[in-house]
Amino acid sequence: MHKRRGICKIWEGLGVKKERIAFLPKKDNWWGPAGQTGPCGPDTEMFYWKLNGTQAPEIFDAKNKNWVEIWNDVFMQYVKNENGNYNPAKQKNVDTGMGMERTLSVLNGKENSYETDLFLPIIKKIEEISGKKIEDNKKAFRIIADHVKASTFLLASEIEPSNLDRGYILRRLIRRAIRYGKQMGISGNFIAKIYPGVVEVYDGFIRK
Repeated sequence: MHKRRGICKIWEGLGVKKERIAFLPKKDNWWGPAGQTGPCGPDTEMFYWKLNGTQAPEIFDAKNKNWVEIWNDVFMQYVKNENGNYNPAKQKNVDTGMGMERTLSVLNGKENSYETDLFLPIIKKIEEISGKKIEDNKKAFRIIADHVKASTFLLASEIEPSNLDRGYILRRLIRRAIRYGKQMGISGNFIAKIYPGVVEVYDGFIRK
């Protein structure tokens, strides 16, 4: 409870109204661990009201999907062990994570990340190859765009498809993108044709 008051005072000191500060249970305000074990802890999250032209409610409501999380600060103060116990970490720290695509969707005034400058060139490539529009195939388009982008970065990091660790993640990403492409009737090695759309956006980051 003391930590809650402390966090509340910090946000109030930054000009956030009390009505906009909500204390949520562990299932909503907890990060990690990334796997079955490891560092984890409670977090404080920042939300943005996504409806342009509509004033945000005075009171924050976690159930209202028009509030979109774009940032969080995780208090890494526990380590979960193999028995499922949470033990105090010897070294505590604060880990911050910003959703770049979500933040850009706010700055671009878009409804979601897939309408932003980071995804549009990739989406256009998929439309060109498939002969279809994202409006009619949102789920497939988003999965393909997201997975090809992630795969491109992994390949640029010299990770190869395999049955182990990061290589297995890369393999699954590519397979899932191919599966959804086939569902839309795309044949052949279409992943290689979408790749230039990723390079167009991230050229300075994936080329050495």
